[in-house]
Amino acid sequence: MENIVVIGAGQIGRAIAKLLTDTGEYAVTIADRAETQLKTVGPETAAQTAVVDVKAADSMHALLAGKFAVISAAPYDLTEDIAAAALRAGTHYIDLTEDVASTEKVKALATSASTAFVPQCGLAPGFISILANDLCAEFDTIDEVKLRVGALPQFPDNSLRYNFTWSPEGVVNEYIEPCDAIVNGQRVKVPALDGLETMVLDGTDFEAFNTSGGLGSLTDVLGGKARNVTYKTIRFPGHNRLMRFLLQELGMAETPEACLSLLKRNIPTTRQDMIVIYADVTGTIEGQYCRRSFQNKVLPDAVRGLTAIQLTTASSACAILDLLKTGEIGTRGYIMQETIPLKAFFANRFGKVFAPAALAAAAA
Repeated sequence: MENIVVIGAGQIGRAIAKLLTDTGEYAVTIADRAETQLKTVGPETAAQTAVVDVKAADSMHALLAGKFAVISAAPYDLTEDIAAAALRAGTHYIDLTEDVASTEKVKALATSASTAFVPQCGLAPGFISILANDLCAEFDTIDEVKLRVGALPQFPDNSLRYNFTWSPEGVVNEYIEPCDAIVNGQRVKVPALDGLETMVLDGTDFEAFNTSGGLGSLTDVLGGKARNVTYKTIRFPGHNRLMRFLLQELGMAETPEACLSLLKRNIPTTRQDMIVIYADVTGTIEGQYCRRSFQNKVLPDAVRGLTAIQLTTASSACAILDLLKTGEIGTRGYIMQETIPLKAFFANRFGKVFAPAALAAAAA
């Protein structure tokens, strides 16, 4: 039985705790600075709870000392504090952040770590990085890598054609911050909300556009190998136009807190969501120009009461924890998502959530 600490008792933190405790192989403590938030952890999760301020170094050390791993499901601005506490306690560290600056701080801390530091273990970055690296491995030369992911409402009914399915703070942040890309062989920053394109998946019309954080460390891995690499968020048509009006034309990108308040007040959340994943690589294999693609859609897990975003994000982090425990990935220093084998990820009891239906059934 491995002892695990999950920081953050929000939707994702609770989902991680439930998935882990359901196995009977992990003893989980969910920690949060808000006691009222901890009261949302129901008895079905079978986890202990603890009130802790992550900025209180001694309290964090006492919480993490002797634990196998800590998983951060806290807001990205607390990432460095949690990672520093893990380093001090000698505890493996996993997080879900897509924030680029936070990940750079984790990488710096990992240089002196005797345990594994595995940031960006969610959906994108996270699974999408593992998938992209596997698709690219077959190619001798890589022309273009397109990665597209959307966390969407199943039944949008407003002008934005959107409901919040995960952190509103995270959504606003990825719509504002510069985005990593590789363009004509050069690593560059491109503006969020730019690069609008249309696409059809399973007969449904979507649009996609640049958002920050989704590539994670892929530009490091594919730099000098791929001519073009882009990550874009999938939305229903019309969303981009209205968000550009709000953030750019009205200037609310300069006052993100005001923008966040406006959106949270007027855009409802939904538990009836879906995750749409699309990856496409073109290049040469043995002298022939080829294309390899992956597409999947994940719906909520009604049996366990998890939304699609809870299921995918939590499952990705739990799969990494499993692989860390079994020694199938590195156990010291900074571990990039791209070093994690897709085959091992799909074979994992948590990772199979992402696998195409036939492959998941075969692994069951």
